[in-house]
Amino acid sequence: MIRYLTAGESHGPRLSGIVEGMPAGVPLVADDLNLHLSRRQLGYGRGGRMAFEKDLVTFHSGVRFGETMGGPITITLENRAFEKDDSQWPKVMHPETRDPSVDAITLPRPGHADLTGAQKYRFDDVRPVIERSSARETAMRVACCSVARQFLKQVGIEIGSHIIRIGKHGYSGWEEIREAADPLISQGAERLFEAAEESEVKCLNPTLSELMRDHIKEIRKEGSSLGGVYEVVVTGCPPGLGSYVQWDRKLDGQLAQSILSIQAMKGVEFGLGFESGVRKGHDVHDEITSRKSGNGNHKFPRRTNRSGGIEGGMTTGEPIILRGVMKPIPTLLKPLQSADLKSGEQSETRYERSDVCAVPRAIVVAESVIAPVIANAFLEKFGGDSLREILERLPK
Repeated sequence: MIRYLTAGESHGPRLSGIVEGMPAGVPLVADDLNLHLSRRQLGYGRGGRMAFEKDLVTFHSGVRFGETMGGPITITLENRAFEKDDSQWPKVMHPETRDPSVDAITLPRPGHADLTGAQKYRFDDVRPVIERSSARETAMRVACCSVARQFLKQVGIEIGSHIIRIGKHGYSGWEEIREAADPLISQGAERLFEAAEESEVKCLNPTLSELMRDHIKEIRKEGSSLGGVYEVVVTGCPPGLGSYVQWDRKLDGQLAQSILSIQAMKGVEFGLGFESGVRKGHDVHDEITSRKSGNGNHKFPRRTNRSGGIEGGMTTGEPIILRGVMKPIPTLLKPLQSADLKSGEQSETRYERSDVCAVPRAIVVAESVIAPVIANAFLEKFGGDSLREILERLPK
């Protein structure tokens, strides 16, 4: 089964990752990963760091002649700011020697991992927490998970996303979202993200896009930040991925955990989600139909897809539709009140460079982290040691 680990700090020399369990023979080149890394760096509301960082991966093992070899895949991403001539980071992040000019940071930011991380690991300086808990880590997650995403493409499974709300502006509900997204989803989930990328805020609706953009501009002037809601869609999944027989094998539970593992995510829903709690049963459940396939067997598509493609912890064969909620970034130009770790004195928070609204970038991370979950569910059902063996096992 596919699993991955990331290592590295936000302002260290590089991020590293290792992906284990990929079948052999999957086509893979650096540009397959760089595509999604570049998407992660785009979007209105981004911070200054994105203006000079250009993430490009390097493979160090597990790939030969443009194909996976079945062994662990090692990936690195260089942090370009670290190597700048005037960079402070070689001193700040030195692995052995502490330079006297490097000050400890003792003022935690509300809403960040600063305080709880310092309490957990008994730090008297929150810099170690800032570095590892930073969303910079998600760059390597995108790289590692894009490996699994390449495998999914070989078996006809695609992932895409779009923004449905930023701050106070968004779609009115399920039906309006479906009207905008479903014609694209019918062409495959990647068509969804391609269309969304035509908007600076990655929203399919031009009017809403303009409202969202202006809202971000307004909040930037106030020195605050904005969160939002996004929708991720997976197409091409056969029925029966996941399982109902044990709690930890339910696919929606696994997908929810992967989304909530992303920094600043505060909620997940599938299909109608929370709207299901205010509608009647007849307006929630998906009626089952029947049609014969080319080999004479019956297939059972649904009239609607309000369940979001998952029932009883298993895929139904309809597109998986899930949504994530991202809170506003906790690093604010207009400071909040905090308390110093050493003195206990009340003080205003310090500013670390960050986005005003990271939702248009975060949706690429959300697309990415669900890829290994879907891939493992697929491998559990159709698995093998090589792509060729897996393709031979698929139903004809």
